[in-house]
Amino acid sequence: MEPSIYWIGVLLAILGGCSHYLGLILEKYVINKMPDEVKLMKTIIKEPLWLFAIFIRFGTGSILFIFAQLIIGPAIIPGLMASGLIILAIGSNKILGEKLNCMEIVAIIVMIIAITFIGLSGLSIEISEKNLVNPTFLVRLSISTGILALIAIVFQIIQGKISHFKAILLALISGLMLSLNNFWITPFIWSLGNMFGGYFYIETILLFIVSSAILIMANIFSVIKMSQGFRSGRASFLTTIQNIPVQLTPSILYFFVFMMIASRIISIIFFILGVALIISSSFILQKRQAQIEQIS
Repeated sequence: MEPSIYWIGVLLAILGGCSHYLGLILEKYVINKMPDEVKLMKTIIKEPLWLFAIFIRFGTGSILFIFAQLIIGPAIIPGLMASGLIILAIGSNKILGEKLNCMEIVAIIVMIIAITFIGLSGLSIEISEKNLVNPTFLVRLSISTGILALIAIVFQIIQGKISHFKAILLALISGLMLSLNNFWITPFIWSLGNMFGGYFYIETILLFIVSSAILIMANIFSVIKMSQGFRSGRASFLTTIQNIPVQLTPSILYFFVFMMIASRIISIIFFILGVALIISSSFILQKRQAQIEQIS
């Protein structure tokens, strides 16, 4: 892949993450201005800024995410999209009226370094050059899906017996479902693109149907399990916990499912360091997200 094209994909993923969190900040800002006595949804839907926030978060963010997937594939996108936490931390000043403390400034710097590491890793996957109906690829994808689903089932069983860790386990289950979403979004986009291109082969159609079903179910279960976790845990902390499997599983996707081989050992080191730093800084920045939640 041409370096210029690769960095365009990286930029799109970063902008996608920033769009998501910018939309979140604007949503919270509008909600915070609403008087307590008004009916929230009936009032807020008339607010242009709130509608703009929804468009930025789910419209622009989704488009940028899809194009990033097409250019650099799914391996490093979760890490790059974590850049939006920087927007969350800085933009929350508008809501909280508080300056960033030293730890939060350090966390932002660490996040920037982490994103730089992931970008420099170069672990991209050119989807257009892959045959995603290849039986061996589908077997590897199915095995990975089965393992993640099995772990989620084990966590589901355990969370009913260990009350102290129930919220954390539910958040991890939700994160595993989002990981499945990241696994299957590529086959979905690939099969959809092929059908739009006129390639209506039975294998492509079946891949589209299966990937669509898994994406729908994974997202539904992710929302359900996260909502259950919110009943007994702090939302911002659980969101950070949820993000752990999302950040860790792309390595499985890159090295096992797509059987990619990094051209340089430094690429693997950059990727590992980037993921570790993202998770670390996320735990610091989640405090500011908690503050936003409390006033909304």
